[in-house]
Amino acid sequence: MAATGYAPNQHARRLAGARPGTVAFLHCVSGDRLLADANVNALLLDCLRTLGERDIMMVTPVAGDGPPDAATHTLAARLDDPVLMFSAPRACTAVDDLLDRQVPVMACGTPLGHERRVSYVSTDDRDGAQQIVTHLRQRGRRRIATITGPMDLPGGVQRLAGYRDAIGTFDPALVVHGDYTYAGGLAATEQLLRRAPDLDAIFAASDVMAAGALAACAQAGRLVPDDIAVAGYDDAAIAARTTPKLTTVRIPWHRYAGQLTSQLLRRFDGDDPSGVIMPVELVVRGST
Repeated sequence: MAATGYAPNQHARRLAGARPGTVAFLHCVSGDRLLADANVNALLLDCLRTLGERDIMMVTPVAGDGPPDAATHTLAARLDDPVLMFSAPRACTAVDDLLDRQVPVMACGTPLGHERRVSYVSTDDRDGAQQIVTHLRQRGRRRIATITGPMDLPGGVQRLAGYRDAIGTFDPALVVHGDYTYAGGLAATEQLLRRAPDLDAIFAASDVMAAGALAACAQAGRLVPDDIAVAGYDDAAIAARTTPKLTTVRIPWHRYAGQLTSQLLRRFDGDDPSGVIMPVELVVRGST
């Protein structure tokens, strides 16, 4: 084989029932948002390495500049390899397109609406939000607001559910929907301070939004944590760079690649779809 330069024909291997030689990493958000997330970059590299150790090459289709859902719809119609799907909104049509074509799909994050048809690896975001709110209540905070993630993504849905589980009596004035951006966190905090000037804590569904919340509190002359405690989610790099540093929930990103690869191989070997939910960890810092 070395002397002749032989390389296996992947299409022939697939027809013969062999495991895949390539896997597509299909993202359902715009490319600029994807590449701006350091955690996703780490996930991509981990998946490349873990799959490479099994002689499986990962490819990342480029969706272009159009609407993310339209792009993934087009890409899904052309894919034959198994797919690792990242950040699929509830209404994303690419999931149905792939399943209709009997393409094995593994989701990073709970595939809303497809939990029984798609294998997935996720974290216990509901429990993480409960841990944050419980921590704030133990610190004596009573008017705890939240800035949610997008409600069409699993993190947004589950972190809001965890907040509601732990908060008890639910006040709609203390909930503003966000978009996981710094500007979104800043604007949402300004809105919360107008609605409920007596609030004494903010739980933002991402560290980037929590950093925006810190800026809005500073602009309003509210001291953190003396007047308002602020907590985020993800334990992204920014959480350790803010002043004060952010209390947050740590997601075990380093475990995703191995779990996704295991799910992929089990699915390809004929196992039924299944989900893996990994635990998260509360990290307490100066902002609370």
